[in-house]
Amino acid sequence: MAQTSPLKFAQSQPDHARAGAIMALNGMFDDMDALGVLRHAVTELLPADLAIVSSFGADSVVLLHIVAQVDRALPVYFLETGKHFVETLAYVETLKETLGLSNVVALRPDPRDIARFDPDGTLWETDPDSCCHIRKTEPLDATVSGFGGWVTGRKRFQTTERGVLPHFELTSDDRIKVNPLAYFSDADITTYKLKYGLPEHPLYNMGYKSIGCAPCTSVVAEGEDPRAGRWRGLNKKECGIHFDFNGAIAKPMAAQELNLYKDGKFIADPFRAWAEGDDPGSVRYTHIPLPVFLANREAVLANPHPVGLLVSPGDNVELVRDDLGRFASVAINFPGFTDGRGYSSARLIAERYGYQGELRAVGDVLADQVPLMARCGITTFLVRHEPTKKALADGKLATVDLFYQPVGKTEVPVGTRPFLRRAVEKV
Repeated sequence: MAQTSPLKFAQSQPDHARAGAIMALNGMFDDMDALGVLRHAVTELLPADLAIVSSFGADSVVLLHIVAQVDRALPVYFLETGKHFVETLAYVETLKETLGLSNVVALRPDPRDIARFDPDGTLWETDPDSCCHIRKTEPLDATVSGFGGWVTGRKRFQTTERGVLPHFELTSDDRIKVNPLAYFSDADITTYKLKYGLPEHPLYNMGYKSIGCAPCTSVVAEGEDPRAGRWRGLNKKECGIHFDFNGAIAKPMAAQELNLYKDGKFIADPFRAWAEGDDPGSVRYTHIPLPVFLANREAVLANPHPVGLLVSPGDNVELVRDDLGRFASVAINFPGFTDGRGYSSARLIAERYGYQGELRAVGDVLADQVPLMARCGITTFLVRHEPTKKALADGKLATVDLFYQPVGKTEVPVGTRPFLRRAVEKV
């Protein structure tokens, strides 16, 4: 007599019965029985109807080693986002050869989505959720929709959101998600790798404890959450492929603060402020104070990650004029409404030194100041003052039409007769 899959049972029963079936299934296995969980899912629960999804990240080798023990020909899907570290791509080939995996399939984003939403490849900077959606969620959904369930490498210890993760989950579309490593601790992962002599991800020993796409992955400090290096500085813990399923386990990210006004709209700020204890040679998406940069210039210049520069009143920007091109963003600090030194710094950086990157205003940024800041070359504004946010969102800022002190080459001061001015000779 053929075994009835709990999946098919769940589809024909009320919600409480589905939940009961999953609960019973989770009760069949010991906490650490990863091999038993996967073998049951592959041979009894969803034979020929189960996809394995792997990031080929720091811990992926453990799950893939278990997959190889069950069936080396199982389809293993790898989300090739186009943003991976080169070390990750090499690691895919290493594990295929080492474990004998014969059916690793790369899932790539739809080129039409990339052309439409991310033509210059920088969507991750301004809208990481949308970047994950077109590069991960959409390609994966299109594939796993043809399966009754899929296998992940998620573990309880990785984040607070995953702290109650079970072996089996029922998704909102009546499929089953299988998490064989749910109860593994970080120490269990390490012990398993050593026991079987499994190859380590090339970046792991460099401090990358959870490895995703290169632009959104950073080194994790001792004692930090293993996934603290993913989307660092943003209110984001998941890429989106695990949203919706058992909301208490992997909830969609909370609404981000959209405080950065850039290109006519408010977006999430990918940068964070410098913190005590930060390493200038390894931080990413952090505005490094100008004095800290000067004291650690070689380390910052050798840092492979995008970083910014923070210029505060009293800082001598001439000292960094030759290094401005190193920074993806330069933040001018306006600590108070009456402190106008930031305007001079902005003009020097934009006009005299020709900086072409993002020049932003931070600190006490108010509606009356924004037009004046923009005249000095500032293009981006970190705004926490709610009336100013509303004025920017509604396009109701005061305009400056008369100039006593012109900026740049186009403004003309009041009271002059420009038609009588002597033409400037070209050098």
